[in-house]
Formats: sequence, C-alpha cells, structure tokens
Amino acid sequence: MTVFRIDRTTRLSATEAWRRLTDWRAQGDRVPLTRISVTPPGPTRVGTLLVARSGLGPVAVDDPMEVVHWHPPTPGTPGRCRLEKRGRTVLGWAEIRVRRDEEHGVTRVRWEEELRVRPLPGALDTLTARAGRLVFGRAVDGLLRD
Repeated sequence: MTVFRIDRTTRLSATEAWRRLTDWRAQGDRVPLTRISVTPPGPTRVGTLLVARSGLGPVAVDDPMEVVHWHPPTPGTPGRCRLEKRGRTVLGWAEIRVRRDEEHGVTRVRWEEELRVRPLPGALDTLTARAGRLVFGRAVDGLLRD
C-alpha cells in the first residue's frame, strides 16, 4: 500500500474549489481512460457510491468508492471529503481537504490517497505513488484551472 499527497493553492474561493474537486464526472474526464458513475444521482452525501471505471472495453478495472465523510467548507471551517475504496482490485482511501487562507488570499487544497492495487507487489509502491501523484496532480490542476 502506498500513500501520496498533492498540495495546491488557488485564487478560487474555497466553495468553488470544493465544487470543482467534488464534481465526480468532471474528475473522471481529467483522468485518462476513466469514467465515473454516481449512485444515487444528485447531491453528494455520506453513503454516495462512486465507481471509477478505468481502461478500454473488456480490459478495465472498477474502483468502487463510498463517501464516508462529507463536510463542504463554510466560512471559517475547512471542507473535508473522505472516500473509502471498496474494490477487489483497488483498495485504500482518498481524502480531499479545502480551506481558505484569508491571510494570503488563497485557498489551499490537499488531495491525499492511500492506494493498493492488487495484484501489484509492494515492491512497486514507489512507482504506484509516483504515478498517482502525476495522474491525480494533473487532474487537480485541470479542475482548479478551468
């Protein structure tokens, strides 16, 4: 299992950064060869189920996740979303944190993820972490830029 973290700052408000980062379908559009389905449709809340399907045709992997913590940012309070990965192939968790730094006039974003991909051996954890930082870093950058 490997853990990686992505930290970014943006001039967007905390509310807007949160909205963009938790737009699950837009997130899927930012990760190559990935589509995300959401159940139930509608506003995200604790218990919302997401499935990220990555790959081409029959050669694909499903990454089912459940929202286990959902607290959007409010003035003076940071936002936090935690997803638990519940798949047979992809395990771990992901956490998105968004907070406004009024002193510097920016919003600080942290994406942290613990990732285990079966059947990859632990010897590949460093490579998995690098790939995760690269792929999700580009996704976060694109979501915050648009």
